[in-house]
Amino acid sequence: MTDTVDNLILDLIEWLARGERSYQETMDAWRTSCPRLPVWEDATERGLVENASADGRSIARPTPAGLAFLKENRPHAYPPGTSPGRPSAGED
Repeated sequence: MTDTVDNLILDLIEWLARGERSYQETMDAWRTSCPRLPVWEDATERGLVENASADGRSIARPTPAGLAFLKENRPHAYPPGTSPGRPSAGED
């Protein structure tokens, strides 16, 4: 099960790293009622994603540890110049 959860956490971090996402949008997409696949909860407990405030809005974003985890496990998904909550150059 750990491999499954780790892969889903990597999917979540990759999705968040592509662009700013509201906390509500993230919860709508990633919250689960399945106690065996608590992706958001596990990623938060491990310090890989966080809920933050930006311009008066609640946003979800990868932490530096989350981006490092992504870079280590999916280097192809971590383009140079990517920063938390912002797409890399050339992405829309």
